Amino acid sequence: MCKGLASLPASCLERAKELKARLRILLQKPNWTLSCCKIGKNKLTLEECLKWKESFEKLLSSKYGLCAFTAFLVSEFSEENIAFYFACEDYRRIKCPARLLTKAQKIYSEFISSEAPREINIDHETRDITKANMQDPSPSCFDQAQHRIYMLMAKDCYPRFLHSPAYRDLLCQAKPSTKATNLPQLEKKV
Repeated sequence: MCKGLASLPASCLERAKELKARLRILLQKPNWTLSCCKIGKNKLTLEECLKWKESFEKLLSSKYGLCAFTAFLVSEFSEENIAFYFACEDYRRIKCPARLLTKAQKIYSEFISSEAPREINIDHETRDITKANMQDPSPSCFDQAQHRIYMLMAKDCYPRFLHSPAYRDLLCQAKPSTKATNLPQLEKKV
């Protein structure tokens, strides 16, 4: 006998609404393609796509790579990892102590708290250390949690991204740079 939605805890209802919104977005958009990586007048090159295979750092340091990887994480319902990672990067650059406290609380409530709407997957010990760090927030209070998420993405999400149909599609759609396409023609003329 179902008692209805009113009997569910508020956090479950909020999470259900969030998932419904995400599903609605995914259903409205067809599979993401190279169009998500067209930034300004520049277009993604095959050479840049291939550099992403060299290391996770190269993927994240590329604006196109970050765009493609984030889109991949969205498709896997784990974009909170990259959002948390970059929220920590922004947080570390804050100089004003008052802003540090406010931003720390925001990051904690959004990603770390057990009631967080975008809760990241970290172990209990890391969560406890981060919670203790919140007593006196410093630029490094999220370092351990950020490192865990970085390693999770590097060892789990990144290899899956490189083997995904989405990445293979990007490789097929990306155009060789004009430097690379002109080299064989120059060699033939010589």
